[in-house]
Amino acid sequence: MKIQKLLSQTFIILSALSIASVSIMAFQDPQSVMDLVRVQLPNNDALSSIRGVYGGVGFTIVISLVYSVRNYIQHALAFLTLLWGFYALSRLLTIIMDGPLGDFGNMWIKTESVLCLVSLALLLWNKKQPAIR
Repeated sequence: MKIQKLLSQTFIILSALSIASVSIMAFQDPQSVMDLVRVQLPNNDALSSIRGVYGGVGFTIVISLVYSVRNYIQHALAFLTLLWGFYALSRLLTIIMDGPLGDFGNMWIKTESVLCLVSLALLLWNKKQPAIR
């Protein structure tokens, strides 16, 4: 049970760190986030929107995960299953509705799908045991 908890907490923290890295980028330089997909932000409203969504919302998720890693591991894993799964689904919908993704999108749909499956596997593994906190 100790290894189960450690693996789950490690996955939650790694997910939080990956989200935090984008949030930090968004707060410091919103254009750097959009440069990843070759989109120019033309005005301050666009800059503030990227800061808000990728920065503010991202940090809200990070804080929630950090809080949950100690007290509510199963909730954090369920949340991450949804988060990574809906990221991947959004890219899949883009393929269906708009056509093929580029290199960036293809890399991330694979990454987000794997992260979704890992979080789901950890969630199911944790459900087989008494609730861990």
